[in-house]
Amino acid sequence: MLVITALTVVRTASLFAVVMLSGVFSLLSALLLVTLDAVDVAFTEAAVGAGISTVLMLSTLALTSRHERPSKLSPVVPLFVVLVTGAALFYGTLDMPNFGSADAPAMLHVYPEYMERSQHEIGVPNVVTGILASYRGYDTLGETAVVFTAGVGVLMLLSGLRRRREDDEDDDGENQRGSG
Repeated sequence: MLVITALTVVRTASLFAVVMLSGVFSLLSALLLVTLDAVDVAFTEAAVGAGISTVLMLSTLALTSRHERPSKLSPVVPLFVVLVTGAALFYGTLDMPNFGSADAPAMLHVYPEYMERSQHEIGVPNVVTGILASYRGYDTLGETAVVFTAGVGVLMLLSGLRRRREDDEDDDGENQRGSG
């Protein structure tokens, strides 16, 4: 579904459809992260990727054209950059252990340390909650700050857009009364 959505985004000329499909892509990514047991990352992806980014793109779309202008440049160079980057990323994954493998470095070194020490150091029975709230506290605070800042930005953007539309409606009303 992610690949089909991404290909549809690339092939679509309607910018409104691209914005909506980008939101769908973010929600699908959040679902993938939930299946990988990364619920905190999935929540951030859903809030920022699907929620706030979609609202920002829609508000930007209100100020621009509805359709993409055809490009006069050749797509060969961007295609080459994408293929080289994709090949490098694929090559980088060849050395990684299989997903969920018991001999992965995280399972051999990190996992036993957290399981052994977290109960005594933090006193929280749920190890995942202890890791997110204590060991990764700054990271979780950073994610919360990003979501909060993005929300404030969207509210400021929408309030400015609303004022601009009200001013335009007031000007139109005066122009219609003056010309009548």
